[in-house]
This record gives sequence, C-alpha cells and structure tokens, in this order.
Amino acid sequence: MIALSIIIPVFNGAASIERLVNELAKIRVDGGLELVLVNDCSPDDSWRIIQRLVQEAPMAIIAVDLARNFGEHNAVMAGYAVCSGQYVINIDDDFQNPPSEVVKLLDYAKAHPELDVIYTKYERKRHSYFRNLGSRFNDAVARLLLNKPKGLYLSSFRCVNRFLCNEILSYTGPYPYIDGIILEHTQHIGTLQVVHAPRAEGRSSYTLRKLIRLWLFMFVNFSVMPLRLSSIMGFVFSGSGFILALYVVFESVVLGNPQGWASITAGILVFSGIQLLMLGLIGEYLGRLYLMQKGKPQYAVRTVLKAEVG
Repeated sequence: MIALSIIIPVFNGAASIERLVNELAKIRVDGGLELVLVNDCSPDDSWRIIQRLVQEAPMAIIAVDLARNFGEHNAVMAGYAVCSGQYVINIDDDFQNPPSEVVKLLDYAKAHPELDVIYTKYERKRHSYFRNLGSRFNDAVARLLLNKPKGLYLSSFRCVNRFLCNEILSYTGPYPYIDGIILEHTQHIGTLQVVHAPRAEGRSSYTLRKLIRLWLFMFVNFSVMPLRLSSIMGFVFSGSGFILALYVVFESVVLGNPQGWASITAGILVFSGIQLLMLGLIGEYLGRLYLMQKGKPQYAVRTVLKAEVG
C-alpha cells in the first residue's frame, strides 16, 4: 500500500493546477505518494491541462473526470474511491494551503496513529468576509446537529487514515457531507495549526447558493434534530395560540369586536406559518428519501487516467 494519497477536487483550476502539481511533485514521502485529481466538470480548460499532466507524469497521478458538476464533497468521494494511500489528505487547488504543509500534516498523523482524522486550523484565515461568515454559521449548526467538539474547525484541508477512508466510502447516498460522515464514525480527532495563504488565482467558487446547499446537506442528511425542533416549535406556538385565544375572548367580551373576527385572525396568523414550515421540512426529508430510493448517483465517472513514475 502506498503511504500517501493527495485528493484535489478541481473546478475552474486551469490557472493554478499545473503549478500546484509541480510543487507537490517535489515532495518526498517514505513509502510513496500518489496524486488524485478529480475534475468536477470544470467549464474551463482544467481537464485538458490534467490530461497533459498525466502524459508528462511529473509524479504518480490518477485523473478522474466526472460527467457533470456534482459539488466538492461528491468529487472528494470519487477521489477516495480510487485512492490507495495509507493516509489520505485533501487539499484545494487554490494554493491557500501551501504544498509544504502537506508533509507537516502527514508527519503529525504518523506521530499520532491513535487519531483517525487530523483537521487543520488557521491562526489567520485568508477567506473573504462572506466566506468566513458562512463558515461561522456552518460551525454553529454543526455543533448543534452533529455534536461537533467545541473548538474544532471543520477544514477541508484534512488527513484521514485508511480505516476512516473506508468507513467514509460506506456512505452511498447522493448527498455526502464528509465532515458529517466523519463525526458519525469516529471521536479520535486531532487538530494541527497550519499556514493559510491568500488565494493565488481567481476567487472562491462557493456562492451563497452553494453554501446554503451544503448547509442543507448537513441540516437534513445527518440529523433528525430539525424534526425535533419543529415539534418543539409546534408545542411553543400551540401554547402561544392558547394564550392568544384567551386574550381574544377577553378582547371580544370587553371591546365588543365583531363576532368571530378576532379568533379567525389570531388562528391564521399563529398557525398557518408554522404549518407551512413543518410541511416544507417534512417534504425535504421525503424528497431526499425518494431520490436515494430511486438511485440518484453520488457521482458519475466519465474517464479515469493513470500515470505512474519510477
């Protein structure tokens, strides 16, 4: 078994992926190193550049081309499925995690074999204000829904061992949220502080829509807490409705409002909104169950290319 696999999901990475691969090719790891490039149907020239890198073979490369854009977590799952490393590290294609930090992360994982995953944390994050705000919101929801340990930052620059990689691959649903899967399978979690550099090229592909979509993966796929919260909200609003009903009766008797007007208005205002919210939440769960039952794919691989050196 090779010592280390590095998984890179590629989307709009044409300007940076070649330089990143050449930097990673300089790394020397006892036991060998392989690079897995997963092209998430990038609309730019990323796949053409990846094909050329496989032909030139600056290092051992496995190139995976997905048939359509499935999202970062699905692309990483496709990378996990083809890698063979004893340790597996995720790294983005934007140079915000310098390649030199890969060795630091691997050495820490080897020095702590009792840990199944090592998350990285940053003294100073170089994301945009919007992205940092989304991260803080995501962190708060993860603590509530996934019992995430306090102080643990769920960075995409992480190292998992072979045991945990295989456990992650046991999830076959169409909406993977890798951090949620990890937290469901292990409590042997470590953290390591690393450097976070400014983005080398372009801007983040995480739009508000994609951040909300990722949040929904965690919110609905990995916890029944939302259903429990809706039950609590129903209880609270029912109690509020009862109190309001008593007030309506008092107001009707004392102030003489038209008969039936106040009670109808109060009932509509209190209950219609909460009913629609609960129905929408239940519908979200049922919709995802339907898509899983009908076999919605986690990803679809069009092409796999391999380059070996030595």
